[in-house]
Order: sequence, then structure tokens, then C-alpha cells
Amino acid sequence: MKKNEKTNVMRILDGKKISYESHYYEPDSTMSGEEIAGILGENPDKVFKTLVTQGKTGNYYVFVVPVCAELDLKKAAKASGEKSVAMIKQKELLPLTGYVHGGCSPIGMKKQFTTFIHETAPGFDKIFLSGGKVGVQIELAPEDLIKVVGCKVADIV
Repeated sequence: MKKNEKTNVMRILDGKKISYESHYYEPDSTMSGEEIAGILGENPDKVFKTLVTQGKTGNYYVFVVPVCAELDLKKAAKASGEKSVAMIKQKELLPLTGYVHGGCSPIGMKKQFTTFIHETAPGFDKIFLSGGKVGVQIELAPEDLIKVVGCKVADIV
């Protein structure tokens, strides 16, 4: 992707007049979130991944957690008011969200699902998350992400 190309995430943020910075890197399908944080030269606690789950009721939920942490499914279920939640299968991600694995962002999904962000996010001036394509990260204030997506802050790891 060329550095001047805009993703849907960027267009949405531009439309809402939200300040962000885009970061590009050469993607590798084996790259972990921690490695992406290293490429960005950032603390992995400030770099977040987007996970999509389905609850026992059939409702979908999005969880935004630090790349170095694991989503606690019990805490996720409690936060969402579900008996249980499970990660969706990777093949379901694109048709459901419009995003591929490694390029999934809570901003600009096909449908806006109830979204939770880990409680550490508001403690940072800026956080990083997928810009909607593999190889693109967006840096923005966590309160701006919370405002745009309507995230609920919760202990989910």
C-alpha cells in the first residue's frame, strides 16, 4: 500500500475531524503484534489488536486488547453480559467485518458491534491499532477511538 493511500478507517476519522497519524510497514504473514510494536518502536502495551467474538446468544462483540495480552473469554463474557463468548473462525472475519485477519480495525466494520477496549488504553496519550489493512497502523488518542466507536472500557485480559 502506498503511503498516501487512504483506508476506510482514515476516511472515517477524517470525516469526523479526528486527529491521527498513519504508520506503514512491510507486512509479513508470520508477524506477531509484538513484532509490529517493535517495527513501530513502541511499547507493546500501547499497540492494540482487534478481536471478534460471538456470544452464546448469537450476538457479536469486538474486543480491543494490547497485542501482548490475551483476551480472557470469561471476563469478556461478563463484560458483554453473555454466559460465554468464543472467538469467531478466521474464515468468518472478512464476510462479517469487511476486514482480513491482521488488518481488522474496530473502526469501519460493515456493521458496528458492541465494542470493548481494555482498561489500560485510557492511560496512554496515544495508542496504535490496525488502520484497516495489513501493513497499516493508526496512532490516535484512546478517547477519540472510544468516541468514534462507542467503546466500553473494561477489564478483559
